[in-house]
Amino acid sequence: MIDILATFIIFFAVIDPIGTIPVFIAVTEKYDAKTKRRIALLAAVCSTCILIFFVVLGELLLKALAIPLPAFQISGGIVLFLFALNMIFGDSKPEEELKLIKKDYRQTAIFPIAVPSIASPGAMLAAVLLTENSLFSIWEQAQTVVVMISVILLVYIMMLLAGWINKVIGSSGASVVSRIMGLILSAVATTNILAGFNEFYNITPM
Repeated sequence: MIDILATFIIFFAVIDPIGTIPVFIAVTEKYDAKTKRRIALLAAVCSTCILIFFVVLGELLLKALAIPLPAFQISGGIVLFLFALNMIFGDSKPEEELKLIKKDYRQTAIFPIAVPSIASPGAMLAAVLLTENSLFSIWEQAQTVVVMISVILLVYIMMLLAGWINKVIGSSGASVVSRIMGLILSAVATTNILAGFNEFYNITPM
């Protein structure tokens, strides 16, 4: 049995549902309400498929490339940490991704909303690390997928309510929340790095 709350918090941090709202509002501004709903649904479906792909085949790809999982865990933790630092000190997620606006609504749904806003690099790495075959049973991996999908479902609902949410928190509020998520993500990344070193060197607790 996985720690559902901890898994939810990790995916919430790396997917950052609140940070997606300003991006969605900006790139769908010229569309009518019906098209906005289509964009939200397409983005949710595409991001779910991408992350499930990494759950199913991510570790197999690593084995095919002869990359030990501890090495991926350490490097993944470093990437997550750098990603978190960028969220905290650099451009926040909304500010950075607003630069990636596309015109066609299908392209908009896929890029930048599905990737990299929802299925971010951090989310892809988390999908692999939280479903490691040697550590988690099929049932536990299925639980992780359900938790991951629940976070994406939350993103979908928030995109449908984007107009109202934007009035409540504003772009500045979304930026603040995104930086808080970055702080949480940095702690998660550090834990992954330490766990990777621990497994690689077979360090046992005293």
